[in-house]
Amino acid sequence: QVQLVESGGELVQPGGSLRLSCAASGFIFSMAAMGWYRQAPGKQRELVATVTRGGSTDYADSVKDRFTISRDNAKNTVYLQMNSLKPEDAAVYYCNTNPPFRVYWGQGTQVTVSS
Repeated sequence: QVQLVESGGELVQPGGSLRLSCAASGFIFSMAAMGWYRQAPGKQRELVATVTRGGSTDYADSVKDRFTISRDNAKNTVYLQMNSLKPEDAAVYYCNTNPPFRVYWGQGTQVTVSS
């Protein structure tokens, strides 16, 4: 069974940094493109960063040059380094494959950006 376990979210001041982690299991992680998604209150879930199985990355314009996605296939883990955080980055962050499993989502990790 697919499991996606996100961690690392917390309250941070504007301009601060966080590193999110996502431990994946139940599928062949090394063969999957992965993504980080986020959902803010009252908004649709959006894709913010992707990494292919080969390590190529792509970002939503809103996070480009501030966020970095990476993966460790030996640990079945995908990371999101978030720098220069803004209040509009506040959301619940999820990882999933790209495109995502429709049925399987983790519990997400809450990122709050506030002074």
